[in-house]
Amino acid sequence: MDRVETHWWEYPAPVANAQTIVLVHGYRGDHHGLELIARALKEFRVVIPDLPGFGSTESWDKSGQSIDDYGRWLREFLIATGTRDAVIVGHSFGSVVVANGLRGKRRQPIVLINPIAQRALEGPRLFVAIITRLWYSIGKYLPVRLGDAWLSNPLFVRIMSGILATTTDKSLREWIHAQHAAYFSLYADKDSLVDAFDVSISSCVADYAHDIHAPVLLIASDVDDVTPLSAQVALQPMFDSATLVVLTCVGHLIHYERPIESADAIREFMIAAN
Repeated sequence: MDRVETHWWEYPAPVANAQTIVLVHGYRGDHHGLELIARALKEFRVVIPDLPGFGSTESWDKSGQSIDDYGRWLREFLIATGTRDAVIVGHSFGSVVVANGLRGKRRQPIVLINPIAQRALEGPRLFVAIITRLWYSIGKYLPVRLGDAWLSNPLFVRIMSGILATTTDKSLREWIHAQHAAYFSLYADKDSLVDAFDVSISSCVADYAHDIHAPVLLIASDVDDVTPLSAQVALQPMFDSATLVVLTCVGHLIHYERPIESADAIREFMIAAN
């Protein structure tokens, strides 16, 4: 695999030798999306990298990347930063990256927030998934400037944000929309963006669950439009040891809408795992 110059952010703990947590964000996000959870875990050292091709991290110098590439990238990142023994947390597409990258002999705890338990084209919003796939396909074949304008269109970003946000708090909804407007289109180039989308809909956590032997915490929501709760319930017994925590009245944006509860669940899980 081509090496990727990865940018990452550290949120230091107030004391030396604090346990480290690595957070892995989802598709079209960057480290900003997980900052609320990082701040809520203030007693830990938290590290958040930008995925290849997103935020400040460059993309691979090739086309047709696979989920195995992302998995290898994660393992190499953990080795390079000395965080192999950290608790690893993946949100959304990041959950698939974590599941792929950490399958095998690892025994340190793993946390998956809004895990992609089934492929997107098997989810509850099949029509939306098909339209989204068509949107990205058009963007891929347009010339660079037109393709970028198409894929980063503010109206598309706003519609996506409106679909995913479930909170009825007006100020929180506006803040979420502002976050997506600011960071959702910080990608390296349109080809890698579309390739990453194809990867994100072609694999899921269930593909790797049987090969994960570490203790796992699944933080799911009851109104997630990307992966229904029934799929999360079905996913839990696929692991050797997994705990399922369900947050109610929230959808796929747990990291924005319920970061405190997420951090509390992670903290309790880490205490139990030790």
